[in-house]
Amino acid sequence: MSFQDSPDLANRRFGGAVVWANDELFAERENLIKASEPVFQPYTFGHKGQVYDGWETRRRRESGVDQAVVRLGMPGVIKGVVIDTAFFTGNYPPFASVEACSADGYPSPEELTGWTTVLPKSPLDGDTKNLFEVTDSRRYTHVRLTIYPDGGVARLRVHGSPVADPRFLNFDHLDLAALENGAEIADCSNKFYSSPNNLIAPGPAAVMGEGWETARRRDDGNDWVSLRLAAKGIIRLVELDTSHFKGNAPGWATVSCADASGEWKQLLSRERLQPDTRHLFRVTEEYEATQARLDVFPDGGMARLRLWGSLTDEGRGLLVSRWEDRLP
Repeated sequence: MSFQDSPDLANRRFGGAVVWANDELFAERENLIKASEPVFQPYTFGHKGQVYDGWETRRRRESGVDQAVVRLGMPGVIKGVVIDTAFFTGNYPPFASVEACSADGYPSPEELTGWTTVLPKSPLDGDTKNLFEVTDSRRYTHVRLTIYPDGGVARLRVHGSPVADPRFLNFDHLDLAALENGAEIADCSNKFYSSPNNLIAPGPAAVMGEGWETARRRDDGNDWVSLRLAAKGIIRLVELDTSHFKGNAPGWATVSCADASGEWKQLLSRERLQPDTRHLFRVTEEYEATQARLDVFPDGGMARLRLWGSLTDEGRGLLVSRWEDRLP
């Protein structure tokens, strides 16, 4: 499994922000964390030159480096970074490094301290997705991209595993399937159009492309996605949201759960779904679960899956220790 299969913790869609850059004369820093892939239209000139879908600094005439600081939308453990120099050919930086820090509260960029290098100064290629694995196991809230000495970067992707701060969670009413709470996609049958990470992403989907959509099936099977819950808990409410999926919503769905022993129980029997609708289903049986699986019939798209419930004592302890063990 590639680190790129993990969610992008810095994504603007998940609440990420570029809070500071020392220079952004040619192209603004906010482009770094846009969810969309970079685009380029030749001969589109603004008053500062060719318009680029990325972050671009001026040509340096003195020694030094350029930097940008990103607040992660979902703090967590960084598994890898992608420094995408798409369409930057004669103006990309030859080297880059990435540092990370963990901050409590809401500090200004100037107040951030305790930077740790997670990617040492490394060579970059132009017009390329430059991939770098990260082995640090600590939880971080901010990253700092340094380019040597100047130039343009289209996108910065910070892939990893979110680690929730338990001080801000209600253990008795929690979305056990939420990325930001620590849930993870384990596997899925198909991700032709979009990543299954979208299914459990923060907030509602704004458009169809922010959900999970499979290719059209031409056989007798069905599509599915399995996930590891944030921690052991009891699911009491299932939310299946087909918002924005109109001619391509699944016709039916089931939801199952399992504990560590791998014994699967059905939470939701085969239910008919409506297009572009937020469906809520109460769960009458109480099962302690660490895993869940959504089956859609036969295929199609789902905006969000929410599994509301409460943590067991064991689940509470695991979620708290997961956070404490990863603090810098």
